Amino acid sequence: MVSESKDEQGAVSAGAAATAPHPGDPRMPRWDVAELPAAPVFTRRNWFALLGPGLVMGAAAVAGGEWLLGPKVTAQYGGALLWVATLSILAQGLYNIEVSRYALYCGEPIFTGKFRTAPGPRFWLFVYLCMDFGVLFPYLAANAATPIATLIKGGVLPDPMGDTGDWWLMKTLAYAVFVLSLVPLLFGGKVYNSLKAVMAFKLVVVFGFLLVLALFYSSISTWTEIGSGFFKFGTVPIERPEGVPAVRGSNLDNIFVALFEGRGLPQVDFTMIAFIAALAAIAGAGGLTNTIVSNYTRDQGWGMGSHVGAIPSMVGGREIKLSHVGCVFEVDEQSWPRWRRWYRHVVRDQVAVWMPACFVGLALPCMLSVQFLSYGTESDNWTTAAMTAGGVHDHVTEVSGATMGDTFWFMTLFCGFLVLGLGMVFHTDALIRRWVDVFWTSNARLRGMEPKHIKTVYYRVLAGYSLFGLCMLSINPGDLIKYATMFFNIALGFSCWHALTINLTLLPRRLRPNMLVRVGLVLAGAYFFMLGVITILARTGLPS
Repeated sequence: MVSESKDEQGAVSAGAAATAPHPGDPRMPRWDVAELPAAPVFTRRNWFALLGPGLVMGAAAVAGGEWLLGPKVTAQYGGALLWVATLSILAQGLYNIEVSRYALYCGEPIFTGKFRTAPGPRFWLFVYLCMDFGVLFPYLAANAATPIATLIKGGVLPDPMGDTGDWWLMKTLAYAVFVLSLVPLLFGGKVYNSLKAVMAFKLVVVFGFLLVLALFYSSISTWTEIGSGFFKFGTVPIERPEGVPAVRGSNLDNIFVALFEGRGLPQVDFTMIAFIAALAAIAGAGGLTNTIVSNYTRDQGWGMGSHVGAIPSMVGGREIKLSHVGCVFEVDEQSWPRWRRWYRHVVRDQVAVWMPACFVGLALPCMLSVQFLSYGTESDNWTTAAMTAGGVHDHVTEVSGATMGDTFWFMTLFCGFLVLGLGMVFHTDALIRRWVDVFWTSNARLRGMEPKHIKTVYYRVLAGYSLFGLCMLSINPGDLIKYATMFFNIALGFSCWHALTINLTLLPRRLRPNMLVRVGLVLAGAYFFMLGVITILARTGLPS
């Protein structure tokens, strides 16, 4: 008989008996044990079939932050401040890989792992409900109404604050977009399958159109400005000195250059600092939305997710179930090579798919602003999604004629709708999924339900959120995005540190992150936390 040995966290060590470990808080259920399946072999022929969470998350990355806040910032400052997004995307990429590490090992989302740590589920329920509060607001649906209203009005931007008819038009469209965004979540067998199909469609249409626009109707100088902006670390907004002409770059300075030249720290202009920090918050995914990559890793069937199941859709998901508990494997000489291949598979998915999609997804909308809007153009959040359509129309008409100009004008507005409207599909699922998943495991009453009834729980919560969202759409969407992004960075920063704690305490020693990854997550958390503090101070009246 093989003797059983465990490390101090209760994880089964190499050569130990197959006893289910029960790490963390005792109020959470014990894991099951099974064999780690072999990782798929990646080849040039099967690469598309192996695309997973990176595809969904990459398509979802082109959403509110990229379409609304990116062009708003670049219209004021050009591309020089995009370096804050570079740091954000790199840090989020590391975070995504590490929360997937947890899902590969036990088939549970990282959010469930958070509830396994001290001081226990009730404490973390309160903490993360507070942090996740901003995502409840359907600001994407509210802003998706703008391009549709502009099409209906024949190119005239709606004025909901000054025209009663426009106000009702915008509200009606916002309600319609929100309700329609729920429809894709009803089909596909797995909810994840429907989401993957919708996000792939969005990625092809939006990226395809913007790439055509970028290749044939934008200048080299525009792309030089945007491309270099991702690497202009330390550039900050300042008030334009008296007598300096109002040209792009005249309201910017670089901290490192100023210190090298002996000028001291630049006097930062805090007028737009909250929007710049919010751009960093949403570039990529942002907030607790990043945690959902571990849920998708599970639903994709990667690692031990193949033993756990997935959330079935209302239509076509009769045979799909979701276990209440995770399932882990013994770390031995047979499973260790498989684990390494699975981990490399996740890294490839994030580095080769998700990260490039995030950079391109931010660069292309910013290209619209830099190329087709006059420097210093200002707009409120009702009109940002449609502001560049007129500039695109005029430029394309001048180059290729009126017919092409009208076509590109329509496609600019239509892509704005796809970005915001389909982004609402992703954010709705992400919000509901992470909370349904964690309650499915942590709540004793729900654990008494049969695994197939996860569908009932998911769609009841979806119905409740739908009613809440319809009520919240009565608020000005400019306020919605302000409330939604205020705590995104704080939540993500804290989640970086918490995810690191989980992987260092709940995983077997051999599967834990190395020292470089640990330092990276600590620094990533500090970066997001700092941006969060800046955002909150700016929103509450930080002096300029």
